[in-house]
Amino acid sequence: MKQLTIVVKPFCAAAVLKVIAEMGVTACVAREAKGYSRQKGYLDRYVGSEYSMAFLPKVEISVWVSDDRVAEVADRIVRTSRTGRMGDGKIFMLKMDLPEALEF
Repeated sequence: MKQLTIVVKPFCAAAVLKVIAEMGVTACVAREAKGYSRQKGYLDRYVGSEYSMAFLPKVEISVWVSDDRVAEVADRIVRTSRTGRMGDGKIFMLKMDLPEALEF
């Protein structure tokens, strides 16, 4: 079993969650997050002053998938969330070592 941690832009989160549900993944966790990478943030104005917004809003989604479906699920998520622009997101795959008695 593997845990996929998916980090996407907020406007893509609903589409990714829909794809996850369509693929039969029954459990996931979604969190609001802030990220910093090659996008380097942006400048924002508030009451006449400029502020550096180094961390950009993201959504982090964690799902648990059996080993035989990981590639299929990851591929569908990438096709759904890719816009071709910098900062589309990332998928991290972590191996989960569960004793046989705990698998369900």
